[in-house]
Amino acid sequence: MQSEKLRKLALLCVMLVPLGLLHAWVLAEICIGVVDVLFLAQAGARRDFAWARQPWFILASLWWVWLVVCSTPLPLPDFAADGWPGFIQAFLIIRLILFAAALQSWLLTTPGARRAAWSVLALSAAWIAVESWQQYLTGHNIFGWPRWGDGSLTGPFQKPRAGDIYAHLMFIAVLPPAMALLARPGWPPRLAGMALAVLATITAVLIGQRMGVAFAGLGLAVAAVFLPRLRLPLGVALALAIAVLIATPLISPATHGKLVGETQRNFHHFSQSPYGEIFTRATVMGLQSPLHGWGYRGYRAACMQPRFNQGLPALGIPPTQTALSACNLHPQNFYIQAFSDAGFPGLALFVALMLYWTWLAARGLWRNPDPVRVGLLIGIINYTWPIASTDEFPALYMLGWFFFFIGLSLACAGVAPNPPFVEAKNV
Repeated sequence: MQSEKLRKLALLCVMLVPLGLLHAWVLAEICIGVVDVLFLAQAGARRDFAWARQPWFILASLWWVWLVVCSTPLPLPDFAADGWPGFIQAFLIIRLILFAAALQSWLLTTPGARRAAWSVLALSAAWIAVESWQQYLTGHNIFGWPRWGDGSLTGPFQKPRAGDIYAHLMFIAVLPPAMALLARPGWPPRLAGMALAVLATITAVLIGQRMGVAFAGLGLAVAAVFLPRLRLPLGVALALAIAVLIATPLISPATHGKLVGETQRNFHHFSQSPYGEIFTRATVMGLQSPLHGWGYRGYRAACMQPRFNQGLPALGIPPTQTALSACNLHPQNFYIQAFSDAGFPGLALFVALMLYWTWLAARGLWRNPDPVRVGLLIGIINYTWPIASTDEFPALYMLGWFFFFIGLSLACAGVAPNPPFVEAKNV
């Protein structure tokens, strides 16, 4: 009975994590920490560590251990540029890996728990969408904050965070109800399902953040592959989204300037754009320490050193200039960060982990294309897709969602040890 109370407490913490990721990162950290502690306590009490012998957990642990090793301050040249702060941050990454394992192997092993987890993700997406439309129509969100200076809609946030988060959550929230409506007889529910898909896609465009729009487009393609019934509605949604994009000079000039104008400028001379400069500088750093990199947050700590003012002659890329934003808080791409943090071994382990997680999320979907799992797969692919401008991996406010998706996806895929704890069978 006591263990069941602890499990319910941990489930409550899980349901609060999305709220924390949206508006109170400290709350999310506390909830994840509580879940991890209770999970390890339960596993230790029952001497049940089958979850730790899963290939994905072993691979994630190998990547984490190597990153910690590379981030450990040692009396060696070119090692752990950020010192003890970077080491501590690298060490704490284990909390997110354990959180995903707890979701998969303990907390989301029942249909009711999985439905509750899906519900809080869907509500999070709906909250961002509603506040984005309110800001677009009235000029301010519920908190009184206007759209960002570059024209982006901030949704329920003060800063432009809505686009990427919404794109990660959109398909998780929309695909199950859209599929349910399209499966009903008669035109009214089918039109409602199509309208839901169209409205969700147009919202991603109007938010006006480039990566969010790109992720939405990628998600439409993946959903069309796995869900044939949705191909027509998704095609309509894509066509209308393109029409809205074309019309942005009239209906939202700021959005047009952000999505079209700035994108054209960046691609026209990519190597001299801020993103190109960051890519070049981080790659040069990795190449100068190919075995162990510079440790977690090493890019932030060492980027300004003149020794990295080099280009990539093999690619025809000239030397970087700090005046063009060659240095930033992080390399703006998960894979470039993995290379600069932990060298080629760290990059290889990271790539293998991302591919394996994506494969586990997709496994069996050809035979049973469950819309919840397809939505989670899209959310995961939007993170693991390599050609993207990203936040720091794994900064909680963005990557907390990713590990939530991983845990729920693995639980839905049925790859959890079965049963992980005895009392979970009958809940």
